[in-house]
Amino acid sequence: MNVLSKLKKIDYTIVFILLLLMAISITVLYSATSHTQYHGYHLRMLAYYALGFAAFFGFAVLDYRLLMKYAPYLYLFGFGLLVVVMFIGNTYYNATGWITIPVIQQSFQPAEFFKLLLVVFLGFMLLRKRKPRLSFWRDVVPICLLTFIPFLAVMAQNDLGNALSYVVILAGMLWIGNIKYTHALIALAIFAGTVFGGITAYKTYHDQVYNFFVEIGREHWINRIDPWLMPEKASEDASYHTRNAKLAIASGGMTGEGYMKGETVQSERVPLTYSDSIFVVIAEEFGFLGSSVLLLLYFVLIHRLILISLECRDTGGPYLIVGIVAMLLYQIFENIGMFIGLMPLTGITLPFISYGGTSLLINMASIGVAMSIRIHGHEKEEENNIPSDRYASLKAKSSME
Repeated sequence: MNVLSKLKKIDYTIVFILLLLMAISITVLYSATSHTQYHGYHLRMLAYYALGFAAFFGFAVLDYRLLMKYAPYLYLFGFGLLVVVMFIGNTYYNATGWITIPVIQQSFQPAEFFKLLLVVFLGFMLLRKRKPRLSFWRDVVPICLLTFIPFLAVMAQNDLGNALSYVVILAGMLWIGNIKYTHALIALAIFAGTVFGGITAYKTYHDQVYNFFVEIGREHWINRIDPWLMPEKASEDASYHTRNAKLAIASGGMTGEGYMKGETVQSERVPLTYSDSIFVVIAEEFGFLGSSVLLLLYFVLIHRLILISLECRDTGGPYLIVGIVAMLLYQIFENIGMFIGLMPLTGITLPFISYGGTSLLINMASIGVAMSIRIHGHEKEEENNIPSDRYASLKAKSSME
C-alpha cells in the first residue's frame, strides 16, 4: 500500500476535530497572554501544531506493528530518559522533569514522552499472553511491576500528575486485556480502600502528615491537597489558585463574559492561564456553552477512536486505542476536575489546548498511531508480526468461552 492510498484511509472527521481544537487553543492562548510576559505563546503553539500534524501524518502512514515489534527497546529508551532527567533535568514549579535540547534551546518532558511508549509496551506485553484471560502471576504482576518502576521514577521527579496517568493507562489496558473479574474486583476494592483510608487518615492526622511532608521536602503537596479536602485548613496562598479559578468559572455563567473580557483572567488573578489553567479562560470568557462545545469535541474524538478499535481486525490495535483513550480521558478529567473541586490540583495539561510542545506532540502522535490502526488494522492477521497459529489458538479459545 503506497502513501497516497494510506492517506485516503485517514478519518478526516478526526482531522477536522484536531483543526478545531487548534483554533480554540490559538484563540484562547492569545486572550490569556496578550497582556502578559507570555504574549506570543499563541504563535509558538501554532508552530508546535505544525510539528504535531507532521507527527500525526507520519505515525499514521507508519505501520503501528513496527512500534509493537520494537516496544521493549522503546520502553528501555524512554525509561533511560526518565533516569537521566533526574540528574540533569531543569526544575519548574517544584518538578524536575525537563531536558533542554542544546541545538534548538527547547525543553521537552520525558514523562510526557513516556506515556505513548508505555501504551505501546503494555500492548506488546498483552499480545504475549498465552490465554484468553490474563494470568495473575504470568501476566498481571509483570505488567504492573513494569509500570510502577517508571511511575516511581516520575514521582521522584515530583511530577504527580504524569505519574498518575501511568496508573490510569495500566488500568485501562488490563481491562481490555481481559483481566479476570475476580482480580479486577480485588484491585478495585484495594484502590477504594486505599483512597478512603488515605483521605480519612489525612483528615484525622493532618498535622502529623503536614510535618512529615515538610521533612521530605514535599510541603507543596499539602498546599495542593488542603484546598481540595480541607479548605478550612488551607492557607490563603495554598487556596489562591483554585479559589480564583472557581470564581472565574462561576462568573462565566451560561454564555461567558466575552472574548478577552474575563475580569478574573485578564487581571491575572489565575496563575498559568496559558498552560494548566487554560480551561478557566474558556469557562469565564465563553461560559457553560463554550465549555460544552469543547467537551463535545473531546467526546466526538474519543468516540471516533473507539470506533476504530471496534473495526480493527488485528488483536494489538484495540490494546493501543484503549491505552490512548485512557491517557486522554485522565488528562481531560483531571485538568477540568481540579478547577471545579472534584480533583486535587496537579500539573497536568488540557489535551490539545494548553500551551506545551511535548504534551501536544505526544498527543498528536498518539492520534496518529490510532490512525495507523485504522489504516493497517484491516489487513489480514497473517500479515501481522504475531504468528498466525497463535491467532488461531486465541480465536479458538475465545469462542470456547
